[in-house]
Amino acid sequence: MKHLAILGSTGSIGTSALDVIRLYPDKFRILALTAANNIALLARQIEEFEPEMVAVLNETKALELGKCLMGKCKPEILYGEEGFAVAAAWKRSDMVLLAMVGSAGLRPALAAIEAKKQIALANKEALVMAGEIVMEKARSNGVDILPVDSEHSAIYQCLRGNRTKDFKKIFLTASGGPFRNRPFETFADITLEDALNHPTWNMGHKITIDSATLMNKGLEVIEAVHLFGVSPEQIEVLAHPQSIVHSMVGFKDGTVMGQMGVPDMKGAIAYALSQPGRLNLNTDFPDFSAIGSLTFETPDVIKFPSLSFAFEACKQGGTLPAVMNAANEIAVQAFLGKQIGFLKIFKLISTTMELHTRIDNADLSGIIEADHWARETAKSLI
Repeated sequence: MKHLAILGSTGSIGTSALDVIRLYPDKFRILALTAANNIALLARQIEEFEPEMVAVLNETKALELGKCLMGKCKPEILYGEEGFAVAAAWKRSDMVLLAMVGSAGLRPALAAIEAKKQIALANKEALVMAGEIVMEKARSNGVDILPVDSEHSAIYQCLRGNRTKDFKKIFLTASGGPFRNRPFETFADITLEDALNHPTWNMGHKITIDSATLMNKGLEVIEAVHLFGVSPEQIEVLAHPQSIVHSMVGFKDGTVMGQMGVPDMKGAIAYALSQPGRLNLNTDFPDFSAIGSLTFETPDVIKFPSLSFAFEACKQGGTLPAVMNAANEIAVQAFLGKQIGFLKIFKLISTTMELHTRIDNADLSGIIEADHWARETAKSLI
């Protein structure tokens, strides 16, 4: 039996993971759960899975959770950054599913690595901010980092059984978001409701907005660079509106291998939890005859400059990826709060990046300082 800690258990990845785990109670045991704000759902998860400990955003949420727990299960309740780090390193867990959203996932990722836990990673921001540090610590501690994003899971599966020296290129697919075919001259009229209406995936609000701007794909480019030890020049992003081919890998003989499936995160989650084996999820295969055709196109970086921001940040390195990520988080928060329009997201990110003086070979404190600087700078621009 595999003992798990799930950080971000009330989000889209966390709830999908628990759906998988419900199918195999003989294979998985939940020891730790964390959530930020959805205390009611977390309380129901605690009653069902009976973890040993839980962590929430702050002391107020911890008190609220304590009042909600009416059943026999009374786990240890912690809160804040320290609580999340304790959950990530929980003593009896074998694997941590890191499904927290945003930069908040960095410290728990490092805590899990230092505790030598196997990591199923759905938090791309940890690698965007400090990919070199995270991957080096993982190597030195003998920790496996298994990708949970459907695209990176696809790449990982395509690379298994192939020699590293035969690898040549990654084709990273994207749905293209809800505005792939929308004329650029109408982007100023995009509403929050428009941006949250994703055509194929059901995700949390932050990731859905990132998909609408293609920043999600930009973050995935940087994540892929660190996960697979490739250069940005070895990654090509393709818009694939059917979302059936989750990504592809090209080899030096011209062969391309792709991984396909219906657009459902449960497959990637289950593979990370069970690999090299596979769990029977009773999931339908794509109906290829009904789909008819699979199409691919080059994203328009004029309409979606986030991709250009990400490739440039990745090439320059240093603290610039952390600054880009932080500025994006502030911009998305402002858009979700209807403080700014859709196009202002791109402007906030680009201006913050332009104002930053990049620091190369920064240590963790330097990266966190750059993150804080970017947040304050972006806020001042709103």
